[in-house]
Amino acid sequence: MTVVEVDNAALALEKVSAVLGSRQVLSDVDFAVRPGEILGLVGPNGSGKTTALRCCYRALRPSGGTVWIDGEDAQGLARRHLATTVGVTSQEAAQSGGLSVREAVGLGRMPHRGWFDRPTESDRAIVDECLRRVDLLGLASRDVQTLSGGERQRVSIARALAQRPQVLLLDEPTNHLDLRHQLTVMEILGDLAASGLAVIVTMHDLRMAVEYCDRLAVLNDGAVVADGPPAEVLDEALLGIVFGIKARVRTHPRRSMEILGLADD
Repeated sequence: MTVVEVDNAALALEKVSAVLGSRQVLSDVDFAVRPGEILGLVGPNGSGKTTALRCCYRALRPSGGTVWIDGEDAQGLARRHLATTVGVTSQEAAQSGGLSVREAVGLGRMPHRGWFDRPTESDRAIVDECLRRVDLLGLASRDVQTLSGGERQRVSIARALAQRPQVLLLDEPTNHLDLRHQLTVMEILGDLAASGLAVIVTMHDLRMAVEYCDRLAVLNDGAVVADGPPAEVLDEALLGIVFGIKARVRTHPRRSMEILGLADD
């Protein structure tokens, strides 16, 4: 049984359950992420990854259990405090029709000032830094609606970074991105974690998850079936049962995954 270390965690789920309609989507889910760590949530489609993430940022109220943010029950946090502590990107790329890329990213600064206050020089500098991090500074004046899906995804990430959160939650952040920008995003997350940010990311690409995540929580049928360093949790038995593949994780000279075939071959 997983014991969640709430006191040491930037964000933790403790025995969290969730129901959508009449369907039990999560059952007693436990996991935690600490400052300076990237936690990957992996599992088959329908395993509960996105639902777990939605519980983390209070888009969905758990039917049981507790979400802890910096040692406090997330349900009791003021909305502004939550918005300045937790940054979120979803699977759907930013729309923000009528706004420029710079203006859309600037919305991430709103929790730090009043709705009618003008952006400060500090706000503008932070927005430019976030645009630079996701390679969008050259498109800053473009209307978001004229961008490709991958470019809009990077706008969403930059907007979340502009909140200057302590915890960053990303739902399939490499969706719609070409290989270059997939790697760019994951390198950005590594840099952010190295600076002390706690990062939770849902991923389908196991090879990328193995290479970039410090720990993985494997979900299957709404429950966490394994949690720990990638090389420890992704053994041949689990990969066959949960993902239906034959694969192995290598740790030398760099951690990587080799896909050998389907489990029933």
